[in-house]
Amino acid sequence: MSGLSVRQLAGQRVIFSYRGLMPPASLLARIRAGEAAGVIFFGANISSRSQIRKVIRELQHAAAQGPVKAPLLMMTDQEGGRVRRLPGAPARSEKRIGASADPVSAAQQAGRGAGLNLKGVGMNVNLAPALDVYRESGNFIDQYGRSYSSDAQKVTQLGAYFIDAQQQAGIVATAKHFPGLGAATTPQNTDERPVRLNVSLGSLRAIDELPYGSSISAGVGLVMVSWAVYPALDPRHPAGLCSAVVEGELRQRLGFAGITITDALEAGALHGFGATSNRAVLAAGAGMDLLLCSSQNISQGNSAVDALASGLRSGKLTEPAFNASVNRVIALRTRLGA
Repeated sequence: MSGLSVRQLAGQRVIFSYRGLMPPASLLARIRAGEAAGVIFFGANISSRSQIRKVIRELQHAAAQGPVKAPLLMMTDQEGGRVRRLPGAPARSEKRIGASADPVSAAQQAGRGAGLNLKGVGMNVNLAPALDVYRESGNFIDQYGRSYSSDAQKVTQLGAYFIDAQQQAGIVATAKHFPGLGAATTPQNTDERPVRLNVSLGSLRAIDELPYGSSISAGVGLVMVSWAVYPALDPRHPAGLCSAVVEGELRQRLGFAGITITDALEAGALHGFGATSNRAVLAAGAGMDLLLCSSQNISQGNSAVDALASGLRSGKLTEPAFNASVNRVIALRTRLGA
């Protein structure tokens, strides 16, 4: 952190996205200035393995010219099954893994396969696995096969095996969506609309949060916090804007010391919490380290950086907590470079 400007400190907490197959000059300039922590890639950014490998080399070359001499966080969603941005492993969804004859071996193979697949094109972070414990067949999480099981113990076991195998392959894992979206009904999609999950505190801790303890023990690098509202913890704020969830449940109760990351700041679930700039400040204030700008619009990432810098200058975001988040992010980037 030594010598970084306020804008550069703010940039260490923002993940950018862009449209099309080639990153725009404005993003490369932002990276060279040291005002970005990383980039998330979607299917529309990828035409082939060789193409995305070349893009990632270009982005990392830009980062090498900036003040933070460590790799950018290059991430995507490679859960398996229908949720994959790259062709190839893991081919099976979490649900198919959970229902297989040897689910432990299948989870290990999927984690290793995802790791080697992403590492082969130069990525270093996977926004997987999902650790949601689905309640009803065909609900929001189960309809796309994104949960290992409706049995919390099974999700706990298989998620930990996936995480360990993937990180052994050199790709940082992300456990999501804390404290859990398993109770969401089919239309309760946080990408599209506000979602309220009326789950008791006892059920949240015994079922939804259970897999996270093992994932933390497995050394998971990141935890993504959901945008649903959990009245048992906070009747008004989505989890990623709520310090009782981020600092209370995840950090203090479960002992997570890694990096917290939001789901997409542009999500419909945050309707009523202002523009990206306001959402960024609220999320950072709640304890979220990395802010994910997934609209594939550079201006959204720029707005988040501007808002964080302004919040730090004004004192709305406290310097010790802000610097702690930046330190966690730079430490991870440095480890990846080593």
